[in-house]
Formats: sequence, structure tokens, C-alpha cells
Amino acid sequence: MKKLFAIFAILGLMSVGLQSVLLAQDAEAQPASEQVSAPAVQDDVASSSTVVEEPTGFHKALKIKFIEGNAFFMSLVAIPLILGLAFCLERIIYLSLADAHVEDMLSEIGTALDRGDVEGAKTLARNTRGPIASIVYQGLLRIDQGAEVVERSVVSYGGVQAGLLERNLSWITLFIAMAPSLGFLGTVIGMVQAFDDIQRAGDISPTIVAGGMKVALITTIGGLIVALILQLFYNYILNKVETILNKMEDASITFLDHVIRYNVKHKI
Repeated sequence: MKKLFAIFAILGLMSVGLQSVLLAQDAEAQPASEQVSAPAVQDDVASSSTVVEEPTGFHKALKIKFIEGNAFFMSLVAIPLILGLAFCLERIIYLSLADAHVEDMLSEIGTALDRGDVEGAKTLARNTRGPIASIVYQGLLRIDQGAEVVERSVVSYGGVQAGLLERNLSWITLFIAMAPSLGFLGTVIGMVQAFDDIQRAGDISPTIVAGGMKVALITTIGGLIVALILQLFYNYILNKVETILNKMEDASITFLDHVIRYNVKHKI
């Protein structure tokens, strides 16, 4: 799973860098192409009075705004998005694998305990995926020590499994908080650049102020959008965790009922 996270993080960073390089190359190549094709454009204008503008796609517009918002600060905003999505993807995969249906397993374990087949019940729990099966297996290891010992084992190991379910969520919350902060940092620096331009020009004009204000506004918008995206994934992951925890509690109660019935039958 760590290798998977590293791969997604590296691919995301490479994609951001590649987009920046490609757009920079387009920006450098555009003036030369305009100079070369200037006579041809004049001929076209002379021959036709209608000029058809090339449509701008969403991807191209996004790259343009990325550069207009200052590629350095927009890259800082994009890094929390890439890393946050990598952590979210890792948690979603882990929780999807952990959210196994164990009703049949608990029923079969109860049947095995009624027959006195503790080893068969252990085999069923060991061969079932998910935290609930792990908790049941830990309880079965101590079934001969009494129901109270089994209950303490289930509670203790349930806390361990709950911690594993909630692992890496703090990193996601960190990136949710970082994205708007980095956007606001770009806002402040953009305002400082605007005032520096005014000071050098000695005049307040919309043209002078526009560059710094554009950096300020675009970086803020980018940071807020990143935070909103990560917040949606974070809430989805929290809902998955709560669902699995509720299933763990219900399964633990059902398993303890089987254990108590086994202990009463065998007078433990």
C-alpha cells in the first residue's frame, strides 16, 4: 500500500510539472508563430471579413489560469491536492477491503462453537478478511479462559483495529487546512507585488494593479477549491469508518453471545 501511495504521488507531481512546461513552451512559441504567419493572416483578413476564433477547452483554460496565478504559488496549492488525494485513495481502498460482510462467518462460528469445534471456528476467522474477523480470532484464542477475558480481549483489540481504520486521516485534515493557507499566502504576496508595481510606476492605474491582483485572486480560488475537494473525500471516509465501527460493535456483541453459550455448555 505504501508503494501504491508513492506511485500516485510521483505521477501527480510529474503531471503538474509537465503541464507547466508544456504551457511555458506554448507561450514562448506563440510570438514567433504570430510573426511568421502575419502576412498570411493579413491576406486572410483581406479575403474574408469573418474571423473564426478557435474554441478554448476546459483543460487549456485551466492551464492558462494556472500560469496567470503564478506557476510557483499555484504549484504550492496543487501539492496538497495531489498528496491529499493520494491519502484519500489509500484510505478508500483500505476501508473498502475492511468492510467485509461477516454475518455468514459469525453464523458459522456460532454453529462450530455449538459443536465444540473451537479450532474450526478459529480457521473460519483466520480465513476471513477484515478487522471484525481479526477481533473474533483474538477472542477465540482466549475462549477457554472465560467470557470476561474474551470480552476484555475483544475490547482491547477492537481499539487497535479502530486506530488502524482512522490511520492517516490527520494528514488529510492537514492538507485541507494547508490549501487555503497557501492560497491566502499567494494573495498577500500578490498584493505586495501590486503595491511594488504602483511604487515603481508612481501612478495607480488598473493595468499596473491587475497583475498582482490576478495572482492574489486566482491563488485564493485555487486553495479554496482544493480544500472543498479534499473535504468531500474526507467526509466520505469518515462515514465509511463510522459504518465499519458500528459493524464491529454489533459483531462483537453477537460473538460474545456465542462465547457465553459455549462456556455455559462446557461449564467454563
